[in-house]
This record gives sequence, structure tokens and C-alpha cells, in this order.
Amino acid sequence: MDDPTLTVLALLGLAAVTAGFVDAVVGGGGLIQLPALLIGLPHASPVQVLATNKLASICGTTVSSATYYRRVRPDPRTFLPMMLLALVGSFGGALVASRIPRSAFEPIVLVVLVVVGVYVLLKPRLGEATALRFSGHRHLLAAMVVGVAIGFYDGALGPGTGSFFVFALVGLLGYGFLEASAKARLANWATNLGALLLFVPQGAVLWKTGLVLGLCNLVGGYVGARVAVSRGARFVRVFFIVVVSAFVVRIGGDVLGIW
Repeated sequence: MDDPTLTVLALLGLAAVTAGFVDAVVGGGGLIQLPALLIGLPHASPVQVLATNKLASICGTTVSSATYYRRVRPDPRTFLPMMLLALVGSFGGALVASRIPRSAFEPIVLVVLVVVGVYVLLKPRLGEATALRFSGHRHLLAAMVVGVAIGFYDGALGPGTGSFFVFALVGLLGYGFLEASAKARLANWATNLGALLLFVPQGAVLWKTGLVLGLCNLVGGYVGARVAVSRGARFVRVFFIVVVSAFVVRIGGDVLGIW
């Protein structure tokens, strides 16, 4: 397919910067970047759009992961196994990406997002500080299940992945929002890599567009990670609620045929 015009590329870059910022704070930048790619690249196949989105996203998650790691110092005994299983799950999801219609996911994602948003709203102290609910092998097992399940979803479709990681780490494992965001970025980096390990050999990535968007996503990711770390868990929690609410409206509109 032909490369996008400079105007389209500039608009896609703006979407990528915004997506990188949102992704770095609470995840879910794919719900901005992926629709932008679908609109801006109407002649690209679904797999090309997914693959190009992953290339752009991994640039942002690389810099935001590094920023979080330097400033938050999350425990590698949790995030390394979760990253490994997330990578495996994402690779598996990417294998079936072209076979699962978006419409099959959206009602499920919508219900999950509504439940997540209501749960966080009803528990105002949730995620203010880390208070782990499991210890030892049970904690590790829970982190690995989270990694492989959300990783599969990210490889197959993707939007909202970072937010699901944040909520699972806060709501299920008991982490504070800031530490959960740090671990979510690392796991999300692994899911992006897992999908690309399949998409790149297939020749599905649109490299020129993906690298331009990747640079923009990187800028947004760097700024977002620094803002989140400096503002703390309370800011991340509020931002999380706002983003989840926006996702509910966006996906709900698709499911109900409003958009």
C-alpha cells in the first residue's frame, strides 16, 4: 500500500503522542492509537494495522518502562515472571488475531470496564498504598496468570491492555496505583514484543509509518511516566477513572451502534 500523506502522518503522530502519554500513566493508549490507524490507513489490512500499532507502542513502553524502573524500582521477582508469561500469551493471541472479529471482544471488554470503573469508584482508598493480598508462591502464580491472560488479549486485539494490567495488579494483587503502573508498563512492553515476534516475520509491519508513530509514542510515554511518578498514586487513580470512563463511552458506542 502507498505511504500516508504528510497531513495524515502528522495527525497520526499527534494521536501517537497522546496515546503514549495515556499508556504511560494508566495504560489504554491503544484505544486512541489503533482507531487512528484504522482511519488513517483505510487500505491496510487488519493485521498490518495491528502490527504497526505494536511497533509504535513498543517504542513508548520502552522509554516509560525504563523511566518507571529507575524511579519506582518495582520488585523483579514479580514483574519478570509476569513479563515472560505476558510475552507468551501475547504471541499466542497474535496467532489468532486475524481469526477473531473485533465484535466478539467488544461486549466483554465493555462489561469488564464498567465493573472495573465502578469497583474503583466505590473503594476510594484502593491503590493508595501497596498491601499485598497474597504471598510466596500464590503471589507469583497470581502474577503469572494475570500476565498470560492479559497478554493473550493484547496479542489478539489490544486496546485497554495497560489499564487491565493496572487494575489486576491493584485489585487482585494489592499493589498501589503507582507501583502497579510501573509493573504494567514492563508487562505491556513484553506483550508488544511477543506480538511483534510473530508479526515481523510475516511482513505485516508498515515500517515507515510505524517508526514515525513510534517516535511520537516515545515522547508521550516519557512525559507520561515522569508526570505519573512526580504526581503519585492519587493522580494515577484519578487519571485511571477518567480513562476507563472514556473507554466505556467509546466501546459502548461501538457496541450500541452509536458511532
